[in-house]
Amino acid sequence: MLTKIEAFILGLIQGLTEFLPISSTGHLYLGRNLFGLQEAGLLLDTMLHVGTLVAVFVFYRHEFLKIIRNPFGKLTWLLVVGTIPAVVVGLLLKDYIDEISKTGSTIGWEFLITGLFLWMADSIKNGQKKMEDISYKDSFIIGVFQAAAIMPAISRSGFTIVAALWRKLDRETAAYFSFLLSTPAIVGAVVLQSFDLMEGGAETISLSALIVGIISSAIFGYIAVRWMIGYLKNHSLKPFAIYVWILGVAVLFFQFTGKF
Repeated sequence: MLTKIEAFILGLIQGLTEFLPISSTGHLYLGRNLFGLQEAGLLLDTMLHVGTLVAVFVFYRHEFLKIIRNPFGKLTWLLVVGTIPAVVVGLLLKDYIDEISKTGSTIGWEFLITGLFLWMADSIKNGQKKMEDISYKDSFIIGVFQAAAIMPAISRSGFTIVAALWRKLDRETAAYFSFLLSTPAIVGAVVLQSFDLMEGGAETISLSALIVGIISSAIFGYIAVRWMIGYLKNHSLKPFAIYVWILGVAVLFFQFTGKF
């Protein structure tokens, strides 16, 4: 049975790693294994994603008010265009990704790949594009990188930030748009997981533990979004690259020795 302390810690992990470029899915897999909760996944993951969804809605409330007032404006279409690649890849590879996510057999390598992309980001010259300068082509290409991050330990935020920098968005705007683009992806994940739950995938987890997890995920998700956008203005992504490389090597070692 999931305790409130475990739910709080897993919510913290989900909230921070959803927006720090180090892979939330990979960290949640490791967190569940640490607590011996390998089979407590679907309902818990869904509710923790609800928490991070609350975080981005609160942080981007002004952007979403703009969308509500002008539902067919450019911002809406940027999000639609940027989400299409992830929808296509997600529908085509859902069963395969579900299986990989359960076993965790590839997450060590995926952490290493994430680190490589984060390290490369510093070689990209600083761009000047602001939110109003983002084109549909920019959004689509960033969306392709988001789709490539469908593997469990490939960081969605890391890949989309790197893609945005490559498309010459300035560093602050790259993080800002990356996290804004995450909203449809998180909504999609919650919807798909909800369908699976209705088919009998729910686990027995206390309501109080779920509430603690959701609140924890929402609070730390909000902190992570706000902090990361400010951090990227003047700081390198290399510390995150080093972190996921160390983590990836550790995971591969423990898998190779049969201890994980």
